[in-house]
Amino acid sequence: MKGLAAGIGVVFLSPILIAGTGMMLASSADAVQSSGSFSSCLSDIDSDKVAEQVTKILDGASGKDVHVEGLDLPAEQVPNAQTIVAAGLSLDVPKKGQIIALATAMQESRLRNLAYGDRDSLGLFQQRPSQGWGSAEQIRDPTYASEQFYKHLLKVSGWQQMTVTQAAQAVQKSGLPDAYAQWEELATALQAAIAKTFPGGGDAGGKGTDQDKKPSTSTTGCAPGEDGSGFGHIPEGSVPKGYSIPKDAHPRARKAITWAMQQLGTLYQWGGSCTNSHGPDPMGRCDCSSLMQQAYAHVGVTLTRTTYTQVNEGKAVSPSQLEPGDLIFSRGTAARPEHVGMYMGEDLVIEAPRTTKPVRITPIKDWTILAARRVI
Repeated sequence: MKGLAAGIGVVFLSPILIAGTGMMLASSADAVQSSGSFSSCLSDIDSDKVAEQVTKILDGASGKDVHVEGLDLPAEQVPNAQTIVAAGLSLDVPKKGQIIALATAMQESRLRNLAYGDRDSLGLFQQRPSQGWGSAEQIRDPTYASEQFYKHLLKVSGWQQMTVTQAAQAVQKSGLPDAYAQWEELATALQAAIAKTFPGGGDAGGKGTDQDKKPSTSTTGCAPGEDGSGFGHIPEGSVPKGYSIPKDAHPRARKAITWAMQQLGTLYQWGGSCTNSHGPDPMGRCDCSSLMQQAYAHVGVTLTRTTYTQVNEGKAVSPSQLEPGDLIFSRGTAARPEHVGMYMGEDLVIEAPRTTKPVRITPIKDWTILAARRVI
C-alpha cells in the first residue's frame, strides 16, 4: 500500500482537489440541507455515464459542462468524493465501506465541505467536535474526516453484512436513519469510477472479501412498493396499515404467516421455544429460528431448530424470486447465517430480532439477504 499511498499523495496535491478541499463555505446554502433528504429517489443510475462525467472533472473540465444526476456542483463534489475513496484505499477499506462512506457524505453534506451544520456539525460527514470527532479545523480537512469515518465504521461489528443504511446509521446515529439508502446507487457508481483512477484501485477497491466480488443481494432501493418503504414507519409489534397476505400465497405459507403474526409484540428470548410466547415463562417466547420452526410446525412442516441448520432446509431460491413463506437469512455468512425471518409478501418480513425487541414486521430494504430457502 505504500506505493498506492504515494500515488494518492500526488492526487491530493492536484489543483482541483486543493480547490475542493480548501473551500470554506458552501457556494449555495440552498443547495445543501445537511439533515434533510433528497427530494427524489435516485435509481437506474447509468454507471458508464457517471464514469465519463467524473473523468472529465478529474481531468480539469469545468463543472458547467458536466452533469451527474444527484450532484448539483460536480466540480466541488467529485474531488471530495475522490478524497473519500482515496482515504478508503489507503486504509485498505473494502469497496462496500467506500460506498457506505460516499452515501453518508452525500446525505450529510451533499459531498460539500461545509463550515456549518446542525449545532456544531462540520465538514463532509457533519462530524461534531463536541462529540469527540476532532477539532473544528481537523474535521474541515476532508482527508481527516474521511479517515475518522472509516475508523469508526471498521469498529462496527458485522458492518459488512449490514445494508448501507444500517452501517451508516451505526456510525452517524442520525435523526433520519433511513435517508442513506437513497444514495447507494450513485455512491456505487462514483466509487467504481474513482477507484479505477488509482493504482490497483479498480481491481479490488480496497482489501475486500468475497462479498465485494459478488453482486449485492441487499434490497435497499427506495421505490415505494419495491422494498417495503411504501408502508412508511411500522410501529414495532404492529401490522402495517394496508397489508394483507397475498392471495396467491401457498395455503400452508398463508397459515404459517398468520400464526407468526399472532406472536407480534411478544419479546424476543434467546433460546426460547416459541411454544407460549404470550405466557409468563420467558423461555416460552420466541427467538428468530424458533419463530420459524413453530410457525411451520403449525401447518405440518418440520424444521430444525437453529439458523445454522434451517439454512439447509427445503430448496434454495433467489432473493429476487421470493414468495410468501420463504425463509430469508442475514448476518454472519451465507453458509452460517446468524438471523432468519419469514418473507410475508408485499416486501415485508416478520422476525424475532434480538434481545429487548419484540416480534415485529420490517421492510425488506432493512435486510441484507445472504440466503433464502423455500420449505414448502
